[in-house]
Amino acid sequence: MRHTDAGDVTAYGPNHPAVREGAGRAGRGEAPSDLVSVAARLGLEAVDILRLRGSAGPVLHDRGCDTLGFLVPAGTSAAWEQVGSVCTPTWPRRRGASCVGEEPPVVGTSWLVPPESTPLRVTEPRELRAALREALRTLEAAARQV
Repeated sequence: MRHTDAGDVTAYGPNHPAVREGAGRAGRGEAPSDLVSVAARLGLEAVDILRLRGSAGPVLHDRGCDTLGFLVPAGTSAAWEQVGSVCTPTWPRRRGASCVGEEPPVVGTSWLVPPESTPLRVTEPRELRAALREALRTLEAAARQV
């Protein structure tokens, strides 16, 4: 994941070396998860909203703390359209396997919400979209107050 400027968030594509390296840890016969990448400020607001609703799955942050990544079900990237975010297929792993205790799926990232701290394997896209929309409204309202 990388953050290029205040409004442009770009996720590493599936052929980026960091993603290929991370995917190589998972092994054979595994199903992918997708990754929704957002700017850290928007993502942190969304994580708070999702946690309050009990619907936050594992979340990554890049080591520069510019970008957050939400693990979502495989196939989400095919239909993902949410302003301020990008969704890419990222993480192969065994069907039904837990990612508890595993390394983050993308090189250069760490867990913000570790898999062992949430009962959810992924964040549901509908819940994530709603949280991102609410987070964006919150940030816009805060900007108007300044």
